[in-house]
Amino acid sequence: MEKPKKRKIGIISSIILTLLIIFGVVSASALAENNSKHVDTWERVKRLGKIRWGVKADTKLFGLMDTKTGQPEGFDVDIAKALTVQLSKQSGVPMQADFTIVTSNTRIQLLKNANIDGFIATATITPEREKVIDFSNSYFKAGQSILVKKGSGIKSIKDLNNSKSTIIGVVGSNSVINVKKFAPKAKVLALGDYGQAMAALKAGQGQALTTDNGILYGLATENPGYTVVGGTFTSEPYGVAFDNNQPEMVKQTNKALKAIIANGTYNKLIKKWFRGVPGLDWRSLEK
Repeated sequence: MEKPKKRKIGIISSIILTLLIIFGVVSASALAENNSKHVDTWERVKRLGKIRWGVKADTKLFGLMDTKTGQPEGFDVDIAKALTVQLSKQSGVPMQADFTIVTSNTRIQLLKNANIDGFIATATITPEREKVIDFSNSYFKAGQSILVKKGSGIKSIKDLNNSKSTIIGVVGSNSVINVKKFAPKAKVLALGDYGQAMAALKAGQGQALTTDNGILYGLATENPGYTVVGGTFTSEPYGVAFDNNQPEMVKQTNKALKAIIANGTYNKLIKKWFRGVPGLDWRSLEK
């Protein structure tokens, strides 16, 4: 009579043990997943010996793909390289810069997904963005403006504040939000990248393209029939971005940024990329 009882107890014990193992594995997996979301970026880049930077490939002067080399080039790209060299010195660990292409619309998501360690991609420091990501001190001062066809008669953003005007911008940029404040009556056409935006302007889908002045001057150098007008109507301080809660990475980057300004590297890059750009006072960009 005791055998069935023992068998029953044995089965129950096996079930309990199995459940404990399952829940133990699940708990461990959940803990590991939770911990992976709070990786210290500074410790990770030192351990791996590289920094995965997000940079643009559609923005002349700041980040544009070189078709000959297959690599992005521009001011932001060179700043990433210079910061990597300095961060390597500060850490005492050899580091290399790896690049991943981002757009205004994808850069934050790629950062949050840990596909990149940080991005240097014409990103304005704003209170809204600071709720979800961390920024370094500003490394570049820009301002929003407009690009129009030469001879259009448009002289400033005020000329576009009517229901007949369409202003073109890029999804994910601060510009498409700002322009609604300065030309609330105009329509806004937001496209995927600056190549699409410029093509739309040329095709007559809008009367102006709006974004930061440095980016617009880059587009104007490639499209001589278009010009930047009206000066700037916002202040757009660019920052190096990291996932939130990364105080050491931000601290080290601020230290590195200060160093490349002090040793003259920063101004050399300003001169390299912005001297000779028609209409742009490159001297005003120096630090």
